[in-house]
Amino acid sequence: MDTVMIVTGESSGELYGSLLAKALKTKYPELHIIGVGGERMNEAGVELISGISGVFGISEAISSLKAIKETFSRTIDAIKKFSTKVIVLIDYPDFNIKVAKVAKKMGVKILYYVSPQVWAWRKGRVKTIAAIADRIAVILPFEEEIYKCTGVPCEFVGHPVLEEIEALTRDRTSLKTSLGLRTESRVLALLPGSRTHELHKLLPVMLDVVRKFNAEFPDFHYQFVMPIAPNIEIKKYQTSFDRLIDEGVIVKKENAIKVLSLSDMAVVASGTATLQAAFLEVPMVVIYKLSPLTYLLGRLIIDVKYISLVNLLSGKGVVPELIQRRASPESIIKELKKIMNDVHHREEMLSYYRLIKEPFSGKSASNRVAEMIMEMAEWKH
Repeated sequence: MDTVMIVTGESSGELYGSLLAKALKTKYPELHIIGVGGERMNEAGVELISGISGVFGISEAISSLKAIKETFSRTIDAIKKFSTKVIVLIDYPDFNIKVAKVAKKMGVKILYYVSPQVWAWRKGRVKTIAAIADRIAVILPFEEEIYKCTGVPCEFVGHPVLEEIEALTRDRTSLKTSLGLRTESRVLALLPGSRTHELHKLLPVMLDVVRKFNAEFPDFHYQFVMPIAPNIEIKKYQTSFDRLIDEGVIVKKENAIKVLSLSDMAVVASGTATLQAAFLEVPMVVIYKLSPLTYLLGRLIIDVKYISLVNLLSGKGVVPELIQRRASPESIIKELKKIMNDVHHREEMLSYYRLIKEPFSGKSASNRVAEMIMEMAEWKH
């Protein structure tokens, strides 16, 4: 049986893996797809070898070493067991590069889909990835140029979040009803990220934001919604979620795209969700917090002016970025008030969103990557 493996390490990559699996199954229904992922990939027809265990930063990674080692062993064993033809590696470089080095020696073809952020830090990884990959598919327009000098075929395929957006009904009333929201009230979305350290750092901040917002604007008819990625263990953060719910926040294991599509503004942890919000034209405030050690080391090695994809793609501060101590409830509410009260500020933000979206229009990342896999494996279906 023909077999493809998809390896992801965190929620955004797992979403891309699930969309890719669906595209592959459409083109080749009998294809056996195995992988490292979560609920969405499993629902898309992927036989899971292990669950995702993505972490970020040095201090955050130490406690996860055992789980990562076990996942690595299972991944290598599965490559051998199923005679995997092509492996698709989605971001998650510390793990995926090691997998690729072993798989390459077995003669397995490697497609690196969603490049690590080599433009921000560890630029030497460009050569490392080129050495282990047979082809590279990137999802940001400027990344294609980065790999040109390596000689490895690299293609900008578009961004998979657009596929989710295009598949969504845009009837805000029915979407609100489906989530149990009041149809007449405005929505403030709260997206705290999906990594363990993001939730640990940002859930308390968002709770304070809601409390202060309600105290300052008692007559404003806003409702708060927090979508939670499907791979998050709710029980682990139950106390924080219960406090948010007590303050009137609707907390749901729900698609962030759905929530953002009916939102009037958002507070978003830096990551893929910022691009989702931009594509859906939702004014936002971007926040982020790391452990002091990780942040200190990051300041020394990260070579970019901005952290959010929106600002990186536009080359300017289109959306406010509140990092570490600046990610205070007071500062966040100050920026939300600008969105609410300053029409020029809001419209300028939205106009830049539209410019950012242009290079992605008309592309279907999952379909193109599925075609690349079929070409690499020399399958004709």
